Amino acid sequence: MPRFYCPAPLQTGMVLDLPSGPARHVQVLRMQPGQTLTLFNHGPGWDWGLQALPPVGEFDAEILLMGRSQVQVRVGAHTARECEPARSVSIAVVMPANERMDWLVEKATELGVAAIYPLTSERSVVRLSGERAEKKIAHWQSVAISACEQCGANRVPLVHPVQSLPHFLRDGPQPNAAQAQSAPARLLLSLQAGSMPLRAWNGMASSQPVIFLSGPEGGFSPAEEALAMEAGFTPQSLGARTLRAETAALAALALLA
Repeated sequence: MPRFYCPAPLQTGMVLDLPSGPARHVQVLRMQPGQTLTLFNHGPGWDWGLQALPPVGEFDAEILLMGRSQVQVRVGAHTARECEPARSVSIAVVMPANERMDWLVEKATELGVAAIYPLTSERSVVRLSGERAEKKIAHWQSVAISACEQCGANRVPLVHPVQSLPHFLRDGPQPNAAQAQSAPARLLLSLQAGSMPLRAWNGMASSQPVIFLSGPEGGFSPAEEALAMEAGFTPQSLGARTLRAETAALAALALLA
């Protein structure tokens, strides 16, 4: 059954017009009145002035009307289906070049990332600011939504605004709802000798939330690593092989989530 992210309050029995994005997808699929789809609404758009968060899970919905740009549905039964990882893992990653950041956001979402912090550093290839940065963030958020629709996730990770590594370390990562009861462990993917193997750390840790830093090709500079450790990040290793930036971030996420 097709699944769509619908950033609006949902309640069984209500009739609503789908937002433009899901409506367009329904029309592309040439769905007709009487057919059913699945809606979920946990994500960056769920601040609707409600006193309580909407229930986690998804809703069945029946198409009532198909117009030129309008798709009207009746919301059906709610299913409290949850498929998030037991541990909340967020990544702060120096943006790789070309389409690799798109790929990283998509695959990180499929693996269950809680939040993504795009960063710049001394060795950054990609540098974004102003309107261009805002457009990229909107694009990556859309990539995350599409990945959730495809993989069955019911929580869309938030892609945060682009910031420099020093700015991120100074202000600190913002805890998400899943991290509210426990401060996240701060881990740093490092190439320096003597770093603890991430697999070993993961074996000793419980379900404590994690935020980890992943650098650019060649890693962070010694000064940047020192700055991160001053901010409470502990160096971790993925092994003897040197992985590409986007591969390293996903390998760490797969190990921790």
